[in-house]
Amino acid sequence: MSNDEHSAPYNGPEKAAAAETPKRIRTHHLQRFKNDGQKFSMLTAYDAMMANVFDEAGIEVLLVGDSAANVMQGSSSTLSITVNELLVYAKSVVNGVSRSLVVADLPFGSYQVSPEQAVGTAVRFMKEAGVHAVKMEAHAATVPHVKAVVEAGIPVMAHIGFTPQSEHQLGGFRVQGRGEHAKKVIDDALALESAGAFCVLVEMIPAELTADLEAALQVPTIGIGAGDAATGQVLVWQDMLGLNNGRLPRFVKQYADLRGTITDAVQSFRRDVIDGKFPGQEHSFRAE
Repeated sequence: MSNDEHSAPYNGPEKAAAAETPKRIRTHHLQRFKNDGQKFSMLTAYDAMMANVFDEAGIEVLLVGDSAANVMQGSSSTLSITVNELLVYAKSVVNGVSRSLVVADLPFGSYQVSPEQAVGTAVRFMKEAGVHAVKMEAHAATVPHVKAVVEAGIPVMAHIGFTPQSEHQLGGFRVQGRGEHAKKVIDDALALESAGAFCVLVEMIPAELTADLEAALQVPTIGIGAGDAATGQVLVWQDMLGLNNGRLPRFVKQYADLRGTITDAVQSFRRDVIDGKFPGQEHSFRAE
């Protein structure tokens, strides 16, 4: 048994607290979680410092999402971020973790043209950033692209349901998979599983459809705005920790108010500077 297979007691949910946990989360561990009926968590990350916090907190999977275009660059869409830009974020996250599985999005336009283009882009993320897997917004028509990347030895997480890179084609941020469209979501998921995807992320679909997918697929599902039936759950960390002051999606639960905490701290710093209270003697050097 390799050293990264099992190690210290897990600090996560009580259900798994007594079990041994991997030093490094691998794709087969996510499969084991599903097989054992155990849930796992996933957060976005874009820099080494926050990635390290999440890693030490026990988050199993970190996603270097193209959502960096929104939360890091201020864009209104994910479409604008480039491969070179996302590679910087991805490498930073990899440098900040020792245990979490790091997955990077393939940006819009970097894999849709052909299976060969998809492999080329995925290879860059593996070689230049050191990520452990890539995520592709996919459907039945992009099965050859997913298959080609998997056959190149690169694990692929497939993303279905609402896919932000297709927001204009989908008519905006709308729930997918309702009514007669549910069958297409299931068909896409099964096709992507057959192509070799190790996991299927489902976004903004009815909770009942997620339950059907979780039952139909052998691989784990990860939900965002998709109910509680998925094996894993993911959120954008700035939404989850209350740093974003914009309108939040219905599916976001805020676990902290970091924007308020940071604002209070920054205002206190400013007051101390203006009032001459900072820096104090304890923050200053002397000649002797």
